[in-house]
Amino acid sequence: MTAGARGEAVAAGHLEARGYTVLDRNYRFAHEEVDLVCFQPYPDADGGDIVFVEVKARRGDSFGSPAEAVGPAKQRAIMRVAEAYLFERKLSGAMVRFDVIGVDLAHDPPAVDHLENAFGYFV
Repeated sequence: MTAGARGEAVAAGHLEARGYTVLDRNYRFAHEEVDLVCFQPYPDADGGDIVFVEVKARRGDSFGSPAEAVGPAKQRAIMRVAEAYLFERKLSGAMVRFDVIGVDLAHDPPAVDHLENAFGYFV
């Protein structure tokens, strides 16, 4: 298993343990992709957020934080993929959030850094 695939599996497990449902993995639109698409239900009400998650797997912290690896160009690409996903699934108007999860594979078990709302919401 590649480091990226292992990181995505760890991130998915992290999210599921916190009540998220993984809807899709590696969803592609055109030449762009988002690693995980999840649903996070609201704790005390109906509904929830659709969460698009970019996963950055690393072996140590010598390349900076995961959020630093998701610059403006990558953020725009993820937003384009999100728009396509929402259109395709007829989820227009859903609350949407963009998270970044860093997985440090140098630790056993891997260390997870979950940045909620890493670069915004849109409806």
